[in-house]
Amino acid sequence: MTPTVTPRAGKPVGRVAFVGAGPGDPGLVTLRARDRLAAADTVVLDQINRDELIARFCRPDVTVVDAGHGEHGEELTRASRAKLLVRTAKALGGDGLVVRLLDGDPSLFSGFAEEAQALHKAGIPFEVVPGVSAASAVPMYAGVPLTTQQATAVHVVDAGDRRHDWAPATSEHVTVVVLGAPETLAPALAGLRGAGRSEGTPVLLTECGTTTRQVSRVTTLGEAEALLAQSSVHFPSLAVVGPSVALRDELSWYETKPLFGWNVLLPRTKDQAGPTDERLALYGAKADVVPTISVEPPRTPQQMDRAIRGLVTGRYEWVGFTSVNAVRAVREKFEESGLDARAFSGLKIAAVGGVTTAALRDWGIQPDLVPSGEQSAAGLLVDWPEYDEVLDPINRVFLPRADIATDTLVAGLQQMGWEVDDVTAYRTVRAAPPSAEVRDAIKSGAYDAVVFTSSSTVRNLVGIAGKPHPSTVVAVIGPATAKAAEEAGLHVDVMAPEASSDALVDALAAHGLGLAIAAQEAGEPVRRPSETKSTARRRAR
Repeated sequence: MTPTVTPRAGKPVGRVAFVGAGPGDPGLVTLRARDRLAAADTVVLDQINRDELIARFCRPDVTVVDAGHGEHGEELTRASRAKLLVRTAKALGGDGLVVRLLDGDPSLFSGFAEEAQALHKAGIPFEVVPGVSAASAVPMYAGVPLTTQQATAVHVVDAGDRRHDWAPATSEHVTVVVLGAPETLAPALAGLRGAGRSEGTPVLLTECGTTTRQVSRVTTLGEAEALLAQSSVHFPSLAVVGPSVALRDELSWYETKPLFGWNVLLPRTKDQAGPTDERLALYGAKADVVPTISVEPPRTPQQMDRAIRGLVTGRYEWVGFTSVNAVRAVREKFEESGLDARAFSGLKIAAVGGVTTAALRDWGIQPDLVPSGEQSAAGLLVDWPEYDEVLDPINRVFLPRADIATDTLVAGLQQMGWEVDDVTAYRTVRAAPPSAEVRDAIKSGAYDAVVFTSSSTVRNLVGIAGKPHPSTVVAVIGPATAKAAEEAGLHVDVMAPEASSDALVDALAAHGLGLAIAAQEAGEPVRRPSETKSTARRRAR
């Protein structure tokens, strides 16, 4: 909505957008919220840490202001936050945009009203972007609908407000949602029980809802206080009281995902890890990205410069891309030279792997040749046509590759009659070791799985951080990567049916589902690999 306020005459002030951040899952942020975050010059954060949203949706140069605490660490009151927001907008000035990021939906148990009134009084224009509320999203992520034929009304309560009248919530047909810090849930539920709600009413207790750290417990109103006293519950937390809680066994969909709660080690550069990270999240896993290589330009750029000139002047019949880094390196050279994808007109393009193909298509280039079988240099050679003096006017191939690339592709093409310019387009340098905390986690079995997308990631991870614990599930993208893992002393548990990161994650999810089914059939609780840390699984093979 757009306020009717007219900015006062004088120095221009910044605009403010109140944006609902949702309950925790970044995928629940609305499209308009993403747009506002992307345009933000300054983000004023609510109390819950939202670093992931800032990193994913904001510009690198965005300014972040903590609205939860003052300069000396004291917790700010709502009035103090309102003053801070006004000062921030005035300091920004001009056409600047301040995003006030509020947890869940701004209209529900937030300081929106007080802060918006302060902006109105100061003559600062603002807008509101509603968000997904934890009151509805968290119960659904736990498999509990708020309304059914038995539950026909919903009562939402702030657990921290002791002035609440529980009388409207005592009917067995009312679903009560209690939001608050863990220490406030027990007194609030005691108040509901004291007002007359039956002690046998089912209660759902959920912490860190809609995230991969979500934990849900089902109890009754009579036993909820004791359970909260015995358990360590993390903020944010929520309780649902009502008959629909009984449906959780049938409707739980999030916490039953094949990789739910798994902590997966992903040895890749951060700019390449995004699609794999997102697919792991679809299966309920959380990925920790540990860079094992750094991609850098070649030490001497002259070879690439000559190749790019030759590409434009008609020196080549084919260009073969074997990695997304090669696509990126050539594209950067094109941009430096003022060229675009039209320079590939008349050339034949070969690509290995779905990620490389996607990078070319993003550039506006459709590859002419992608391996029909194994997505590797060997697979590319199977489908690459031999040089024909009659049909091929030019007999030369341009291969922009890494400095450590093997000779398999070059030797194979030469045997088929092609002349090859094997050009170093980029260098791969082993990254610095991760923190001691990460190295300890890798060696001690804190990770449930490790996902290797190339042979070099295996060698480099072991080189900078050591071997993963035997309990860690090892998943690899193909035979060459499997061989590297075995040479490093690792047992391969999962291999993708095709060389793509999506297929690799899908195969890991199938493995996780298999482990869960086996545990259930044996009458054992379903545990993540990191919860066992036993070599018995290895010996059983």
